Amino acid sequence: MVPASRITAINEHPLAPAGDYVLYWMIANRRTSWNFALDRALEHAAELRKPLVVLEALRVDHRWASDRFHQFVVDGMRDNQRAFAGAGVTYLPYLEPVPGQGRGLLSALAERAAVVVTDEFPCFFLPGMVAAAGRALRVRLEAVDANGLLPLRAVDTVSSSAHVFRRTLQRTLPAHLQDRPAADPLAELDRRAAAPRPASIIARWPDALAWLDAGGAIADLPIDHTVAPVETRGGHTAARARLEAFLRDDLHRYGVERNHPEREAASRLSPYLHWGHLAAHEIFAAVMSQAGWLGNLPSKATGSREGWWGVGAAAESFLDELVTWREIGFNMASKRADYDRFESLPDWARKTLDAHETDHREWRYDLPALEQARTHDLLWNAAQRQLVTDGRIHNYLRMLWGKKILQWTASAREALAIMIELNNKFALDGRDPNSYSGIFWTLGRYDRPWFPERDVFGVVRYMSSENTARKYRVKDYIARYHGTGQT
Repeated sequence: MVPASRITAINEHPLAPAGDYVLYWMIANRRTSWNFALDRALEHAAELRKPLVVLEALRVDHRWASDRFHQFVVDGMRDNQRAFAGAGVTYLPYLEPVPGQGRGLLSALAERAAVVVTDEFPCFFLPGMVAAAGRALRVRLEAVDANGLLPLRAVDTVSSSAHVFRRTLQRTLPAHLQDRPAADPLAELDRRAAAPRPASIIARWPDALAWLDAGGAIADLPIDHTVAPVETRGGHTAARARLEAFLRDDLHRYGVERNHPEREAASRLSPYLHWGHLAAHEIFAAVMSQAGWLGNLPSKATGSREGWWGVGAAAESFLDELVTWREIGFNMASKRADYDRFESLPDWARKTLDAHETDHREWRYDLPALEQARTHDLLWNAAQRQLVTDGRIHNYLRMLWGKKILQWTASAREALAIMIELNNKFALDGRDPNSYSGIFWTLGRYDRPWFPERDVFGVVRYMSSENTARKYRVKDYIARYHGTGQT
């Protein structure tokens, strides 16, 4: 049973037992396993003895919509189509062809629904979209939190640092670890007759995959075609393969080598987490199974980064990223509506950055120059080109990337706007609480003052390409992403 702490009623309408089906509006957890929202929809379907209909749609009018992100979602739609077809679930994938064309689709399906279940995701335009749907629908709408190991409502406060959040996790998380979504809920589905595909609705809002198979193309949609798809494929099949490869080849060296640009030891799972193609619960279960974890945890919360889980150092290091650093971003985004604004920075960071706003900058670059990687810094250019071509930046270099933008722009506010624009435009895992944590960390969030005080940075932590090149080998990385326009 889905824990009550993960279920939120968006409106006050009751269930409609006379409805024809249960509707799952899939907007963030785009997967058919390890998904509390799908579990909740299936619970309703079993209790009401109704079939399940799943709507997975993608708009064209949201900011940063592009070929890259549409293709990643379509990859996942194809996986979902296969899984739902085999389980007798009616699946309706939809790609909006022009802005506004999808308006009315959810309401039309909800008119015949006994209840509507959707995903809770505390970032980007999704919270506003769900709230608006709650006001518009005339049937009960529930949002389900399937974001991480710790329910969003398990704590009431916003943590100021990773250490503080670790202590909170270590006190609170053990009580929730046994609450896991079903690994294969469709296998256990009571196979009653599937809901018929609504012909009138399909006629107005065509099946996206049928449209693509009949010759339609993402290139026909009014989205940004300059941000091209990348080699990384989306969907749960690709996500599961990446997880298995990471566990087999990279986890054992993660703690020691993940910061080295020329040693690809990072998990590369964040795009799948962001798009909901893979669950944190599934990753956690796989890591702990490989580690032989017996579920034993210390009784005392120390906030320590290592040793609390009682597994090897490499797994501990990875779990700190998967749980602490990922979920601290969800903690912020779910508690503060200004999570993506300069004003959400700690007081000390805002004060020191404002105090140094008029400092001399030896180098100044605007958004076009930065987007095109036309700076004097070869390592930074390589990182930016990796973002544009691969949809990601190496984990360590992502921090350097942000610090240099701060150093090269007129103000911290301009730097923040540029970081958000570049990251959200190109990164497969952009527009996510976790990626906002990374951006804002470069400006002082979750950090502390660092002395001595410097020009531009004040007492915000400083990083340089020169120091990075002394710590890690970067020559081959720079050569790999060398391109035209380099200065």
